[in-house]
Amino acid sequence: MSEETFSPNDHPHRRLNPLTNEYILVSPHRIKRPWLGQVEKPQISDLPEYDPACYLCPGNARIGGEKNPDYQQTFTFANDFAAVLPGPIPQPPPPVHPLLATVSVEGGCDVIIFDRRHDLTLAQLPAEKITGIIDEWISIYRKRGSQEGINYIQIFENKGAMMGCSNPHPHGQTWSLSSIPTLPARELENMKAYKDKDVPASDAPKLADGKPCMLCDYAHVEATLQDEANRVVYKNEHFLAVVPWWATWPFEILLLPYKRHISSIDELSGDEKTAFADALSIVTKRYDNLFSCSFAYSMGMHQRPIPLSAVKPGEDAHDYAHLHLHFSPPLLRSATVRKFLVGFELMAEAQRDLTAEQAAARLRGCSDVHYLETLAKESA
Repeated sequence: MSEETFSPNDHPHRRLNPLTNEYILVSPHRIKRPWLGQVEKPQISDLPEYDPACYLCPGNARIGGEKNPDYQQTFTFANDFAAVLPGPIPQPPPPVHPLLATVSVEGGCDVIIFDRRHDLTLAQLPAEKITGIIDEWISIYRKRGSQEGINYIQIFENKGAMMGCSNPHPHGQTWSLSSIPTLPARELENMKAYKDKDVPASDAPKLADGKPCMLCDYAHVEATLQDEANRVVYKNEHFLAVVPWWATWPFEILLLPYKRHISSIDELSGDEKTAFADALSIVTKRYDNLFSCSFAYSMGMHQRPIPLSAVKPGEDAHDYAHLHLHFSPPLLRSATVRKFLVGFELMAEAQRDLTAEQAAARLRGCSDVHYLETLAKESA
């Protein structure tokens, strides 16, 4: 009797995430199990263009009483409920035991409103407006990164009530801190270790010193892979969107430049910013079109912790960092069934049912025209 051939779509297996050096358990056969668990309310998509009760709409007063200007495009302000505060922060007392250590942290938090209209999301904004958002991200990255005591800037967006977003008005945030947080620090540590590894020679872009870059190598593999079961969702002249080999969330996406090594967002050329905006537009549209809903996700940008111009002599410039965005969306089977990280995932290691290749194929099959625009044309 011949031995059974391994099939990634049928047989359980583990995949390594080189950014975190952690494994994820893939159990593709479990996607067939019936679902009798919690279902979510569909995300609302019939919001008004302006909401007089929204504290992010132009001209409205925020919770603290300050009035928003009549902004036309993007608008940034210091978060009225910041998670970290400007220094100096008092130093904590010595711990009574090393296992009870405390370290002070300081910094600041910003809110970036993407557009004046209350009812739009990134998926519904034209690419040229997304370019304006990218310019605002660059501006905040440079401004916060040049401040004394700031050693890391985290740019992110939470979209949808199920991701904890308290206001549907299109917006994102930046948290700037005196220390590098756990997850990006782990990624940076592994990217630094990779550049000194003996890896197979390839045509992938290299670091300035000629050494390999982990994400340059990974993006090159995905962009050139001819296998039918590939993980690429979208690719343009400069940016690649892929369901990563190690994806945890069902329709997770890694978005990154692949033609050259780029450590931070402020290094993008004009053409690269245009391509970045295009990729953001396509990815978010396909998300919405997947289940015909305003697709919830958390998006976070990882890059060089602070701009190169702000790095002091003798400090790590983190040149091995590679600009990339993580999209972590919770929806699994429909607009109302989500993935929960519980049980085995919390106590052992991350696990997924749908393979990365299957998820990428479904996202590739989605239209680049937003489903609401299609519905509007059909009903006209």
